[in-house]
Amino acid sequence: MKKTLFVLLALMFIAASQEVLADTPQPGGRLVVCQAAEPPTGLDPTAGTAAAIDRVVYSNIYEGLVKVNDMGQFIPGLAEKWDVSPGGKIYTFHLRQGVKFHNGEPFNARVARWNLERAMAADTKNIHPEYFRVIGKIETPDDHTLITYLKEVDALFIAHLAEGDGVMLPMKGYEKANSQPVGTGPFKFVKWVRGDRVEMERFSGYWNPGLPYLDKVTIKFIGDPSAQIAALKAGDIDVIGNILAPELVKDLEKDNRFKVISGSTTGEVIMSTNNKAAPFDNKKVRQAVAYAIDRQAVIDLAMFGYGAPIGSHWPPTTPYYKDLTRRFGYNPEKAKALLAEAGYPNGFEATIKLPAPYAYSKRAGEVIADMLTQVGIKLKIEIVDWGVWIDRIFKNKEYQLTMIGHVEPWDIGIYANPNYYFQYDSQEFRDALDKALKAPNEAEKAKWFGRCQEIIAEDAVNGFLFVFPSMPAMKAKVMDWWRNYPAIALDCTKVWLKK
Repeated sequence: MKKTLFVLLALMFIAASQEVLADTPQPGGRLVVCQAAEPPTGLDPTAGTAAAIDRVVYSNIYEGLVKVNDMGQFIPGLAEKWDVSPGGKIYTFHLRQGVKFHNGEPFNARVARWNLERAMAADTKNIHPEYFRVIGKIETPDDHTLITYLKEVDALFIAHLAEGDGVMLPMKGYEKANSQPVGTGPFKFVKWVRGDRVEMERFSGYWNPGLPYLDKVTIKFIGDPSAQIAALKAGDIDVIGNILAPELVKDLEKDNRFKVISGSTTGEVIMSTNNKAAPFDNKKVRQAVAYAIDRQAVIDLAMFGYGAPIGSHWPPTTPYYKDLTRRFGYNPEKAKALLAEAGYPNGFEATIKLPAPYAYSKRAGEVIADMLTQVGIKLKIEIVDWGVWIDRIFKNKEYQLTMIGHVEPWDIGIYANPNYYFQYDSQEFRDALDKALKAPNEAEKAKWFGRCQEIIAEDAVNGFLFVFPSMPAMKAKVMDWWRNYPAIALDCTKVWLKK
């Protein structure tokens, strides 16, 4: 009896040990991750606005002082910790020691200062210099302490440091960052095969010696959602970073070789509107369009029910969100009345240009075109390549309407820039944003960020539609992939493969 009991206990111990081992990250292996769009201009996230750049390099190749984790929390990056003065204007960053770039150059306070000063310089290539020009002075009392003195309180200073704009580049070779990125991240760049993939491998000198687990990561570019699914099933890729065709999710969920993780993102899908292009330079026309769109129907028809409606440029998962979805509830009759008041009793014709890589954009564009037809607005649909979209629409503003997801967190500040591709110019909004950014407490932040949302909703600056869901799909053996995407990232730092 004792012998039998001993054997049973031993078997239970072995089974329990195997279960623990099964959930313990295992080193080694290669991972192929698919994303829809290839970076159009290069791999430097400080010099390009495309989210496709950050999805390749953020936290994989490049790191900033601060990082965002999968729960949306700001956590230590190259700074082990930071202190904020009582007045909210002095940030003291305590930097990690022993950090090196992939080219062997040490990372220290001098390098961090150079990066920040480069970002805020008059001739900066940084896409968002306004994030850094709030800095009045920088001090580096030693190699591992960086002190920034802000000109004024900036409620989003840490948030901006945690974005791709705030990553640290080396002082030597930074000019080649677009084609040969060198960072401090867990993976170092190997090569970029244009039109196909970016390859990276484990950086043996990473400051956290226990990471990463993977030996190699390849980011492969496949724009067509059906082709992505086919590649996953054929074993050519291991992960689809985000399924852009939600109608394909159900089929994968039935196959035990794969898993689909459902989560949330910061991506607001909007019908971007050129506020200086007739007839959309007329506020009543924009409001009419807002009344003519049934957001839930767009979600049901274009996203197969996945996604949450929004009434302004702010995701419901972010602090200070204000629900404005009822401000322009679906009402075709009000839309027709406003069009008549604006001088278009019989409607008008316009063009919507949709970016080719994104199936959701094309589907939503087609659904909305049908809705607008009901109130007399006839939309001509044009499908444009991604490079053309960036050049002609985003940079040169050659459009009336387009459809895209804006995925940068805390990006409502783009409405304060009249030269942004919306070409929206509102002093009232700029004043409200200024008060939000300088708010001394949480109540004031909520008040003024809420007011910012109200202003752009009332002005119907864009067609505010829905928040894009997070739906990464992968082989069952892929472990610890992010469920939620609170940052623009395909962070493979802690991903491992179950043997």
